[in-house]
Amino acid sequence: MDFKILIAEEIHENGLRILLSNPMLEVDQKVGLTANELHACIPNYDAIVVGETTAVQKDLLELALQLKVIAKAGADIENIDVQEATRRGVIVMNAPSSHVVSAGEHTIALLMAVHRHLPAAVDSMKQGKWEKKKFQGREMAGKTLGIVGFGKTGALVARYASRGLRMNVLVYDGIVTSDMIKQHGFRPVSLPELYEKSDVISLHVPLNPDTRNMLNEKTFNLMKTGVIIINTGRAGLILENALLAALDSGKVAGAAVDIHSELYIQHGRLLNHPKVICTPDLSVATEEAQANVSQSIAESLRDYFEKGSLGNAVNVPVVDPVLRSKIGPYIELARRLGMFVAGLSSGNAVKIEVGYRGELVGWDLRPITTAVLMGFLNVFKGSDVNLVNANFVAEEAGIQVHETILKESVDGRPSITLQVFSKQGSLVKIEGALIRRFGDEPRIIGINEFVTEAVPAGPMLIVKNQDIPGMIAGISGILAQRNVNIAQMNLSRDCAGGTAISITNLDSPADEVTLEQIRSIHGILNVHQIIIDGLPELEICG
Repeated sequence: MDFKILIAEEIHENGLRILLSNPMLEVDQKVGLTANELHACIPNYDAIVVGETTAVQKDLLELALQLKVIAKAGADIENIDVQEATRRGVIVMNAPSSHVVSAGEHTIALLMAVHRHLPAAVDSMKQGKWEKKKFQGREMAGKTLGIVGFGKTGALVARYASRGLRMNVLVYDGIVTSDMIKQHGFRPVSLPELYEKSDVISLHVPLNPDTRNMLNEKTFNLMKTGVIIINTGRAGLILENALLAALDSGKVAGAAVDIHSELYIQHGRLLNHPKVICTPDLSVATEEAQANVSQSIAESLRDYFEKGSLGNAVNVPVVDPVLRSKIGPYIELARRLGMFVAGLSSGNAVKIEVGYRGELVGWDLRPITTAVLMGFLNVFKGSDVNLVNANFVAEEAGIQVHETILKESVDGRPSITLQVFSKQGSLVKIEGALIRRFGDEPRIIGINEFVTEAVPAGPMLIVKNQDIPGMIAGISGILAQRNVNIAQMNLSRDCAGGTAISITNLDSPADEVTLEQIRSIHGILNVHQIIIDGLPELEICG
């Protein structure tokens, strides 16, 4: 099957070569399309590659009915409506680490330029002036650099500054643990302490509601007089009026900012301030960074269409590569359990509780829980629900999702438990596990109070009945008469003469006439047929 990819902005030939050489991919390069032209052609494509200027917003996504992937040849995704893409099940990918060296080096370049007044000194020389005393600078060795944000770029700047420039480095990060920062050889501090003790502050955090205007009048007042500010992130991290006032008062001795949009030139008062150095989005503007970015995003696209891989997806739970081989079978088990429990529910679910036992407890459980929702919602809303939008669709449907950690089972076997609730109470509870016989084989090991071991695959007939003689013979007899072959059957009961349940795997689905005949048998309490895509792999005996 061929997939059509639209390249809407120029990318480096390294990435272009990867896409053009793949026989599965039909690539169209249409750089510089107007909004109307893009709207007209987008319905034909499975993926679009964009850079900084192409906007992928709701109006475009409403037309992109075939679209599966939005690939950003860069790190930030501000020009993409990720929430709308997620709602529509469209994967958003970026290239978050390919520009790290370029961004780190540019930060150091700005750091050195502002300390030694290089742009102003060069401009003065070109005007024929000799103003050596005017441009007397500062040494960086022995000064304290405060890194705000210890991602890949922040960590690289910390290494460059401490090892190359012999600066003391303080680090603040709201997510990375203190132990991890210490392992890298740096001192973790609170944000107020970083502001108070740093000679230079460099920002390496994304722009979001928590970080917008994080440098403001209040935080500037916490800083040393004569502090230097470096920002290679977004302009919105700094409240501009507060920075201008701090520059004018001398609280801030100088600032260097990498501007990410030419629109800023039209209203940016910082550009003309004598203590400010500005560059036009040069953090990733190196030949090597552009080559790495294009190669990374091209490989992610290729791997998705070839293998279903979700590397560098920003709106899908990503599995740690170290755990991928272990967690993969549980994700598939969870999806099948979700489909199975949906088949036993009436469609009026308001809450799903997902419980975990055993080795799963220490993992990131989000991909497994998302797989449960995907399987469950596929039954009611079709195959358009995927790992991208399952959580969003569940939220829209008013279904609450809770993860719980359960006590160890008696045999210590890791398992996943699903319980579905309506407004009136519990609808059904099932438990599944992996049976390690010929690999990791998914099994249903419990339904409500019944213990079983059923294969969640293909057509499945679930019959609940009174525990009286002749029930199995009656069910199998009708299936035989209707030419429906039984692959295997699992039986369970709560007590002798009480209630029994049978789970029968069929080679082909039973039609409605067959199901009605089974329901008509005396002692039958209810009958469900569930069809789970995917059949178990069978060992062929010779």
